[in-house]
Amino acid sequence: MLKINSIVVILKQHSTIYIMQIKSFTFNPFMENTYVLYDDTKEAVIVDPGCHEKAEKSALMQFIKNHDLTPVKLLNTHCHIDHVLGNAFVKSTYDIPLWIHEEELPILKSIPAYAGNYGFPNYQECQPDHFIREGESIKFGNTILKTLFVPGHSPGHLVFYSEADSVAIVGDTLFDGSIGRTDLPGGDHETLIRYIKENLFALPDEVAILPGHGPGSTIGKEKESNPFVGKLARY
Repeated sequence: MLKINSIVVILKQHSTIYIMQIKSFTFNPFMENTYVLYDDTKEAVIVDPGCHEKAEKSALMQFIKNHDLTPVKLLNTHCHIDHVLGNAFVKSTYDIPLWIHEEELPILKSIPAYAGNYGFPNYQECQPDHFIREGESIKFGNTILKTLFVPGHSPGHLVFYSEADSVAIVGDTLFDGSIGRTDLPGGDHETLIRYIKENLFALPDEVAILPGHGPGSTIGKEKESNPFVGKLARY
């Protein structure tokens, strides 16, 4: 399944208007959202490349080529198989480093043992080049992403937040009307609830959240109506 969307964010810095754009692709049978973030400098970061089939890889490459982008970093919010299927392809194609949280390393290394059972016998391993620290700033072009630690769906799950843009790439932590599953290795329901409330819900209500699956939402909407972590939580 291949689906492509585009999100445009106006970013103001020091009286200069920069345009940060976010291109989303929906890849692989898990319907995972892959994001390409870039600005007027043409530098880009690729977040959670789920591309596996030839057509998916081609779509990503063609978009980058058509927009004359220069990818400079590969970021994983977390390392479940659906979010990293394209890691090796992206890293080798663009010769860029893979950045993850150190606690995701065991999750990443476990994939070859089960990839075939999930229908991906040709999965290619990819080793990280840098371990992201909580609160570390990730820079590309004129854009700065702040990292937020939100474990629970996986042990080292990160959120990439642009304060200037009021947008956060939240992976599988928080969804439109739901939260990430916690029954996979390294998951913990109480931990996820706690860090959503402490770290994600500390963001302004207007912040847009772009999740690893499905449509986006806002922090304010999920604070109000999310049945797991909102004001009227039922679970």
